[in-house]
Amino acid sequence: MKKQYWYIILTYIVVLFSVFPYVLVMKWLGFIQTPMTQEQYSQLTGMWTIISFCIGLIIILLILRTLPKTSLRNEAPVSIGSAIAWIIGGFFLSILAQFVASFIEQYAFGIDRESENTQAILSIMDAVPLLVIIIAMIGPILEEIIFRKIIFGVIYEKTNFFFGALVSSVIFAAVHNDFAHILLYSAMGFTFAFLYAKTKRIIVPIGAHMLMNSLVIVQVEPMKKMIEEQSQTMQMIIGGFFS
Repeated sequence: MKKQYWYIILTYIVVLFSVFPYVLVMKWLGFIQTPMTQEQYSQLTGMWTIISFCIGLIIILLILRTLPKTSLRNEAPVSIGSAIAWIIGGFFLSILAQFVASFIEQYAFGIDRESENTQAILSIMDAVPLLVIIIAMIGPILEEIIFRKIIFGVIYEKTNFFFGALVSSVIFAAVHNDFAHILLYSAMGFTFAFLYAKTKRIIVPIGAHMLMNSLVIVQVEPMKKMIEEQSQTMQMIIGGFFS
């Protein structure tokens, strides 16, 4: 594996776990008074998540710029128009994969549909609404670069699709720290790996992943309320032009 890939993976790991030393340092400097309420902790971790993910994305993109542009298995990628169509189709395919995996988990294994990882993230987003940028955009970019472009891509180049998708998807599921739903996250990983292998463009699974995460966000009550309020404001503004 290219040394730049190792640097990218290391950067991603630092981004994921940097919140813990950040909290300790802030306590040591006296900026955090203990004990903290859950809301205070959510605000603290939420703001640092935004900062660290943005910095991590910039570093990773700069590292990627040092690599020569090559496609998966050196095969020609699909056209831009086809890529857009695959993003939209991949979004619906990911919904189907999630539904099937959730159905199996619930009725075959008796696992509750709610994901602890998702609920924890959404609770932090409730305290720090700007976290929506990470969930809907930056998170999917980083995850697809790490799990599809690097881990899946490297294994796929040397073995086959199934083995590459299996390894990268299980690691992808494990990183989300929600082992009760490992089948659900693995199904998503397989879907995004399929999109990448089929199109040879990493932007396709990134786009589908963004749409998938955005769908989860708009289903949350606080976000629904905010969207409704913004819609009402826009209606009032537009209505003012014709009154």
